[in-house]
Amino acid sequence: MPHPGENHDEVDHGRRRFLTVTTAVVGGAGVVIAALPFIKSWEPSARALAAGAPVTIDISKIESGQMVRFAWRKLPIFVVNRTKEQLADLPGLDPRLRDPECKETSQQPSYCQNTWRSIKPEWLVMIGICTHLGCVPDYYGQIKPEPFDPHWKGGFFCPCHKSRYDVAGRVFDGVPAPLNMVIPPYHYIDDVHVRIGVNPKGAA
Repeated sequence: MPHPGENHDEVDHGRRRFLTVTTAVVGGAGVVIAALPFIKSWEPSARALAAGAPVTIDISKIESGQMVRFAWRKLPIFVVNRTKEQLADLPGLDPRLRDPECKETSQQPSYCQNTWRSIKPEWLVMIGICTHLGCVPDYYGQIKPEPFDPHWKGGFFCPCHKSRYDVAGRVFDGVPAPLNMVIPPYHYIDDVHVRIGVNPKGAA
């Protein structure tokens, strides 16, 4: 019950203002909450990533001689920070390789058709799948004799059928694998971030 002398219009106006402000605040919060799924939809979904959406990787913590695995299109991506010794030994391996000059152009982009099969000599970015039957090779980075090769200079050995690749992913002659391992499209965003799935600007 209103008190005697109380102005009904003032009470009604006050309540109206309160309800208007409250509704606006709640409505605004609702808009923000409703917008979250929409904003989230701008990000690549797991299905889009599996279908080939680009991924960005950070290589800043990879030490010299170390290999780290990432994933793109549900494929293993090998990233190796190659040592000066590994790079120096690459040209001397040419006589032992099936395709040392990387003439099978489907196995790497044109900007990686070189001895290192990379944009920067020290950094190998490669799909870690053996070209024989699709096994994932192991990385043997040390330059030392191995049971499968007494003159090993670092690289990859497939445990499934004993195919061997050098530290540029070039296949040795006389092993089951017919081709060099595949280099994906990629480019450097900056010194420590690599975008897998997108060619450098201006590259085909």
